[in-house]
Amino acid sequence: MSGTGPAPNKTAMLRHLLDRPEISFLMEAHNGLSAKLVERAGFEGIWASGLSIAAALGVRDSNEASWTQVLEVAEFMSDATGIPILLDGDTGYGNFNSVRRLVRKLEQRGIAGVCIEDKLFPKTNSFVRGGAQPLADAEEFAGKLQAAKASQHDPDFVVVARTEALIAGEGPAEALRRAELYRCAGADAILIHSARSDASEILSFKAEWGDRLPVVIVPTTYYTTPTEVFAEEGISTVVWANHLMRSALRAMQLTAATIHSEQHLRNVEVTVASLAEVFELQGEDELAEAEQRWLPRRNAPRR
Repeated sequence: MSGTGPAPNKTAMLRHLLDRPEISFLMEAHNGLSAKLVERAGFEGIWASGLSIAAALGVRDSNEASWTQVLEVAEFMSDATGIPILLDGDTGYGNFNSVRRLVRKLEQRGIAGVCIEDKLFPKTNSFVRGGAQPLADAEEFAGKLQAAKASQHDPDFVVVARTEALIAGEGPAEALRRAELYRCAGADAILIHSARSDASEILSFKAEWGDRLPVVIVPTTYYTTPTEVFAEEGISTVVWANHLMRSALRAMQLTAATIHSEQHLRNVEVTVASLAEVFELQGEDELAEAEQRWLPRRNAPRR
């Protein structure tokens, strides 16, 4: 690797994305390959999606993948990229003690921050079963946030508090109450989530909330709202939460069906990525160079 100085601190990079005046974007990734593609596309940060990681592992988004399995995936993503990762940490995988250990392990693996949500463990995906989303006790969740902040060694490590009050049908007043409680507990930003097809709930929350903390949104269901609206309202960060996983799913379905039906590769090879591109993404050139430097040339002629 080359360079004239130390690599930028990923935690400081993520904190800058949240705190800067202009709107920021985090793109979903769910493994090392997709994380590399996010970085190459020009995004400044990655959302390590719990839904997408679970889907890639073939399980439900209900904490069926253990937190250590998620951590292992996130570590591959971190090793593969130079941009910061915000991990979708679900509920924190347990109580305050689980969160303390999670934060320490994320820091060790170069993950820049974690987002935890105020639902019960095991969690239910926000878009499954409508309003059947039992919320955690707000004061107990605030304790989780305090424990998370007390456990970090890097002062720039980011803890985002995600309230599901709107998802659970508790209304804007409860969302604001919880967000304020979480702010007082030390959260670095608030993620406000909504399942509506328009952004009215989100924009109403932001108008009442003001600039007490940066606001993060996930416009999966209200995707027709122009992004300029979010920027004008002072939204800090937009998360594109699951679209690489969903696009990969569609492409793999098509390829598998085509090969199964046609029993040859002629119509597939012209549409899929070349092996050369795969090898380039994997860093084969760097490995070949390293072999020249450090692997003994056993068949080289003696002098």
